[in-house]
Amino acid sequence: MASKTPKTEGTTGGEQPLIEHLLELRSRLLRIVLGVLLCLIPLLPFAQQIFATLAAPLLSVMPEGTSLIATEVASPFLTPFKLCLLLAIVLSMPWTLWQIWAFVAPGLYAHERRFALPLLASSTLLFYTGMAFAYFVVFPLVFGFFVAVAPEGVAVMTDIGRYLDFVITLFLAFGAAFEVPVALVLMVRTGITTPGALREKRPYVIVGAFTVGMLLTPPDILSQTLLALPVYLLYEIGIIAARIMVPGSVEVDAQREQQKAGR
Repeated sequence: MASKTPKTEGTTGGEQPLIEHLLELRSRLLRIVLGVLLCLIPLLPFAQQIFATLAAPLLSVMPEGTSLIATEVASPFLTPFKLCLLLAIVLSMPWTLWQIWAFVAPGLYAHERRFALPLLASSTLLFYTGMAFAYFVVFPLVFGFFVAVAPEGVAVMTDIGRYLDFVITLFLAFGAAFEVPVALVLMVRTGITTPGALREKRPYVIVGAFTVGMLLTPPDILSQTLLALPVYLLYEIGIIAARIMVPGSVEVDAQREQQKAGR
């Protein structure tokens, strides 16, 4: 799509043959894979140290004399390698999104490009923020709670593979939860809802946030609350962002209020 003439307001660029689209898509996918590999290769020599950093929140609260264990023969190698691969995908996310943007941008109108690029940047930043919040805030509290409630005589020694799966789930849950403002802006932009309608749904959002926290986090009230509260705060931020970023949304809300008052 690189050769396609970008759209301008009210006009469309020339159509590309399907084969050119497929060749361009293949090129972008290869660049994405190359970006992941370039991030992965420097990480591999430090795989053990990276896993130790990931395990630090749990190891710091475990009783003295206990440690993580490996219940499968290949786990000591495969688990740190899997972590490095996932970390490489996360680190290369800006490059991946840029390649996706470069593929679709020529087919967008100028005003759509101005709107989409800030959303891509903010969604990436919010996802990273959600992962950082999980690591620095949620992990110490959740793991401390789990270790504290372990029955007397039970040694807390978690398998490294299961530990990695557990923290990845939390990373994805909090990363996705922090995308709420972007989702709200898109909903207002596409006309699905308005900032005023979003404000009216606050009570349902609070209940929904705790429900989502119950489904995406371990079955304890602490981790559910640590997910639900940021989701609600980000919901409020999303309403403000929608009012600012979507032209005409304030006027639409004013018309809705006038129609209600006239009934």
